[in-house]
Amino acid sequence: MDTLSYKTISANKLTVEKEWILIDAEGEILGRLASAVAKMLRGKHKPGYTPHVDCGDNIIVINAEKIVLTGKKMTDKQYVRHTGYPGGQRFTTPEELLKKKPFAVVENAVRGMLPKNKLGSALFRNLYVYVGSEHNQEAQKPREIKLNSIK
Repeated sequence: MDTLSYKTISANKLTVEKEWILIDAEGEILGRLASAVAKMLRGKHKPGYTPHVDCGDNIIVINAEKIVLTGKKMTDKQYVRHTGYPGGQRFTTPEELLKKKPFAVVENAVRGMLPKNKLGSALFRNLYVYVGSEHNQEAQKPREIKLNSIK
């Protein structure tokens, strides 16, 4: 039996092949969109996935203001942040956040699904969320993906 054919190949920064992927968020449910984006940022959809390496793709999300939240989440869900001062806890709803910073709702959902360490910070830098259908990464020639085609 040839034992060399059973070697596990571990990716590293030099051997990873990254792509640019474009996702249209119009009419998509926030949680389903965020979990698919987090999975692709992490690289779990690739056969050469390595847990400790940034082997995911660069993701561009357009039309972030047109996402959908099911049920009463638009008014009942609360995002909590703290100013750093005593009594500085601030609460906001997705409805208010969509008015101020529409891209922040998608970014918060995806960030929460990534690892809470240096790798997660590096992965999050590969995410580009835009309001509207225009984006600045035309030169990278992103490949458009429909979320329904991803399994």
